[in-house]
Amino acid sequence: MSKRYLILADGSIFEGEGFGSRATTFGHIVFNTAMTGYQEIITNQIYHNQIIVFGAPTIGAGGINHDAYESIMPTAKGVIVRDVAEVSTNRQKRMNLNEYLDYHNIPGIAGLDTRALIRHLRKTGPQKASIVDFPDEHAFDQLNATVLTNQQVAAVATPRAYPNPGTGSTVVVIDFGLKHGILRQLSQRDADVTVLPYKTDAEAVLSLDPDGVIFSTGPGDPRDLPASVFELMRTLQTRVPLLGIGLGHEIFALANNAQLIQLPFEHHGTNHPVKEVITNAVLYVPQGAGYAVDPATINHDQLIVTHLDLIDDSVQGLRHRDYPAFSVAFFPDSAPGPLEGTTVIDEFFDMMETKDRF
Repeated sequence: MSKRYLILADGSIFEGEGFGSRATTFGHIVFNTAMTGYQEIITNQIYHNQIIVFGAPTIGAGGINHDAYESIMPTAKGVIVRDVAEVSTNRQKRMNLNEYLDYHNIPGIAGLDTRALIRHLRKTGPQKASIVDFPDEHAFDQLNATVLTNQQVAAVATPRAYPNPGTGSTVVVIDFGLKHGILRQLSQRDADVTVLPYKTDAEAVLSLDPDGVIFSTGPGDPRDLPASVFELMRTLQTRVPLLGIGLGHEIFALANNAQLIQLPFEHHGTNHPVKEVITNAVLYVPQGAGYAVDPATINHDQLIVTHLDLIDDSVQGLRHRDYPAFSVAFFPDSAPGPLEGTTVIDEFFDMMETKDRF
């Protein structure tokens, strides 16, 4: 491995050893505190145009296997680790992490003090970063001049409908950058799923006669999405049981007149403590978010806060008072992460089974 450098928009330079692709890359830098599940994280489309710093000391010991993809094509811009494992004894592996990143043209850097880097990012917040061969003035000029797209959803969401067949409840999933873990959870419950593009109109959704609709996870700021998305949410929440996840949660909030605030540093990890308000039960769940609902803007005659983050009190769940519609900021598909959050999927299925009572 040869020397490579991570440079940040604030002028910081971190030196390490390159692995994966030799490409020069630009993206927003975020850190993830998960101890396991690196393949699911790298292939999660919420990391489109992002450079991921892993807090776990060693990454790659499990190799890459077919059962842990969250999307077919990863769109992350880089991977930063303290140590990359070169050997794996996992019988399911098909290639190692270095080979996988090289194949998908994603550069990585190992050998950095990732703890120091994460402490720095906690203080400085979200910013642009680049992986380069030489941290010279030209590299910083290129970084500062780079404008990253705000059309991440358009880059990763499906452009056409496709089925994930089953024989149970009929579920429509609106794709904003769908995690395959959501489809796995629906398949385990034998749902008959149709995945639709995010620009689908309400008439097309309702023509499928769904028992319920899910607004999926996805990357970026939902306020950059077209107005038709919020109109779709406002229409569907009055007609069918509805669940918003991640970006879908933020869309649900905005469609019901709440506002968003940018987090001082993004929430990325697999064991985030979240309290279920009505029961005081604590769930440990995976998260991946750069925004949270501003509690001061919630109309409590319209929405109920169902979940709260126990670290910073951010809103992690909402429910509509008048319609069978709710949302969670965390990922209830446990891919990767604890299984506790999957009760949200069960609640959605319960809601579909009793929808005629609403």
